[in-house]
Amino acid sequence: FCQMMLVQYVGQHFMHGMRVAIFAKLQRLDMAYFDRNPVGRLVTRATNDVDAVNEAFTSVFTSLFRNVLLIAALAAMMLGLSLRLSLVAFSMIPFIIAWTVFFRIRARDIYRKIRVRLARLNAYLQENFSGIRVIKIFRREAENVRRFGAINDDYQRASLQEVRVMSLFRPLVEIISSCGLALIVYYGGGGVVRSAVSLGVLVAFITYLRMFFHPIQQLTESYTVLQSAMASSERIFQLLDEPVRIASPERPAAAPAARGRIEFRNVHFEYLPGEPVLRDVSFTVAPGEKVAFVGATGSGKTTIISLIARLYDIQRGEILLDGVDIRALDLAELRSRLGVVMQDVFLFAGDVKGNIRLNTGLSDEQVRRVAGQVHADTVIGRFANGYDEEVKERGVTLSAGERQLLSFARALAFDPPILVLDEATANIDSATEKLIQDALGTLMKGRTSIVIAHRLSTIKSVDRIYVIHKGEIRERGSHQELLAKEGLYYRLYQLQQGALADG
Repeated sequence: FCQMMLVQYVGQHFMHGMRVAIFAKLQRLDMAYFDRNPVGRLVTRATNDVDAVNEAFTSVFTSLFRNVLLIAALAAMMLGLSLRLSLVAFSMIPFIIAWTVFFRIRARDIYRKIRVRLARLNAYLQENFSGIRVIKIFRREAENVRRFGAINDDYQRASLQEVRVMSLFRPLVEIISSCGLALIVYYGGGGVVRSAVSLGVLVAFITYLRMFFHPIQQLTESYTVLQSAMASSERIFQLLDEPVRIASPERPAAAPAARGRIEFRNVHFEYLPGEPVLRDVSFTVAPGEKVAFVGATGSGKTTIISLIARLYDIQRGEILLDGVDIRALDLAELRSRLGVVMQDVFLFAGDVKGNIRLNTGLSDEQVRRVAGQVHADTVIGRFANGYDEEVKERGVTLSAGERQLLSFARALAFDPPILVLDEATANIDSATEKLIQDALGTLMKGRTSIVIAHRLSTIKSVDRIYVIHKGEIRERGSHQELLAKEGLYYRLYQLQQGALADG
């Protein structure tokens, strides 16, 4: 009982610590890592892989000490009975070791395949459940079942490989053990006939030998569990050893006065090598200035926001915040100066005030004041529980407009010197947009404001507009100045006005 309690306690403590280490590491990794790895695969690291390692710890190491002691004690007793018979019996051990080593090479590859396919299965499940609304609207159920079946079949084939290898491994170990017993009966029986060994010694030796091979078989079976754990641990430590490419410098530069000046100097950026998204981009946003970036989808507008927040590092050039290269600043200090409102708002499961507050430490009264500034209190007042209203995962029970208003309040809760709006009014109904537009003038006052715009009618009043085309700034100026040039901006504006007229 005490042994079981101790081992299980240590195992649970190990799993707890390992999951915390994995989660903490994932929090520090850069966005590029998450771009490369599906969420389901990362979930597998913190769940299935940790469970596999824990199973090895609790089952293998629990029996390891006991079985090794038992083997040593039985070997000593067998040697005490008959050195000759012991040497005959021990001659089977190299065959067991050789088969185990051969199995190790084969099994590790199989267990790696199983873990890869399990991660792929989990990734597909996560993607499917996240996009269930789209799946139903576009009648993808049957196709998704077919694709899941193919992925599941792949996982099953890998699992059946394990079954086949294990089906060979255990019986062969038993055959080798039986061969050892047969040799003892043969040589020992001859010794009894020649009176070299007494019958009692032979019977006792055979009894010890049967007991001797039992813990050896247990050790070899534990070895198969260990192979699965090793495949999982490789994946866990591969994650834990992943370098943190975007981090605060060891000695951050002194934080400059928060004025809100942003400068791009010849910035070149690529998500993938050889595929530039921004090419030699340079611009300056003065403190308190309001600027907008416009351009076709994929032109690089949203990338600029990601680079300002240092979610990615640039390949060439410099990005300066209040005269200091952002790579020299503490990450927390840098991001605390940004209030970002994205087009696709992510809300956490919890309540309304928790989603506004996040980690700012605001009191309930301050949360209400911030919500009032962006007119979010108008919609919150319609909730049955007000600021304590439950928010489901991703805010699925709220409308797009309600989610967007909460994200405005969240951004303002930080009281940032820089406000970034990434197409923040793109999915808003007219009534909600009026609430937001009424608040924007107050919100932007005294703050450097960057607007990523899809609807050009919403940015007529900004100080400067940058037109991005294929990763380059092609035009810059005020709304009227750009219309007068009759260039890219003029054509975009005319297209939108024509679409509105047709509508």
